[in-house]
Amino acid sequence: MDKVLEEISSVMLRAGRPDDALPCGTIMYQGFRAIAEQHGFVPDFPSAEFGAEMLTELLADPTVYSVVAEASDGRVIGSNFLWEGDTIAGVGPITVDPAAQNRSVGRRLMEHVLQRTREKRFAGVRLVQAAHNSRSLSLYTKLGFDVREPLANLQGQPLGLTIPSRTVRPVTEADLAACNQLCDRIHGHNRAGGLKAAVGRGTATLVEYDGRVSGYATEIGFFSHAVGENNEDLKALIGAAPEFTGSGFYVPMRNGDLFRWCLNHGLRVTQTATLMSLGLYNEPAGAFLPSVLY
Repeated sequence: MDKVLEEISSVMLRAGRPDDALPCGTIMYQGFRAIAEQHGFVPDFPSAEFGAEMLTELLADPTVYSVVAEASDGRVIGSNFLWEGDTIAGVGPITVDPAAQNRSVGRRLMEHVLQRTREKRFAGVRLVQAAHNSRSLSLYTKLGFDVREPLANLQGQPLGLTIPSRTVRPVTEADLAACNQLCDRIHGHNRAGGLKAAVGRGTATLVEYDGRVSGYATEIGFFSHAVGENNEDLKALIGAAPEFTGSGFYVPMRNGDLFRWCLNHGLRVTQTATLMSLGLYNEPAGAFLPSVLY
């Protein structure tokens, strides 16, 4: 027991730095690959280089807080990220070097960002957890998270479909207020920061029905979210998407109509996941697609 306590106490947590991108990206790739391959799934990230490129962006993003775990010899052994750009904070990706697991490093990384959410008074915190990873499910539940939605990760070729009476077009700055109000009606909070960033990247689209904005998507993909008054709005956004970015997109499996529609149009389930929340959460009053964060 003393040896275990010594190992735990010897791990130091510090703020992330730009030069952490390569070691953290490598660990992220190795960690996700190890757990995915144990269960026969394709890893979310294709290579360590991809992981490093992604974390280079996160470590430079002023709206994303990063924490890195270091061993006593200075080796980076894990990291976690807290997305702070909106009312609800999103957690992830969190990864620990497979060689340094079973030392409570993951718990410490999670407790650290949750303490920060309390200090910054976020209304709620959310994450998406890989359903096949029973250890992370147990940890997050012990830390206070509740299971909210079972999710299916879908991939496939763009559908190139239109939905009757729905018009899809890019979101402009002039549309932001209407989109944010729609999200507020559906979730009880908006995601204005993420939406504005997507408009800046040129990826956000909206759907109009009966002369009003009835849905929008920051993109249809892994790090993107969408909301709609009903399933027809989301079908229009999915049908018009030029691609499904990253490792595909998530659909709440309780939404049988939308889930079935996606499968009937050739999209395939690659794995399942669980949306979890701590703090503010309202049962959605409409249709939605979560990102890998929430």
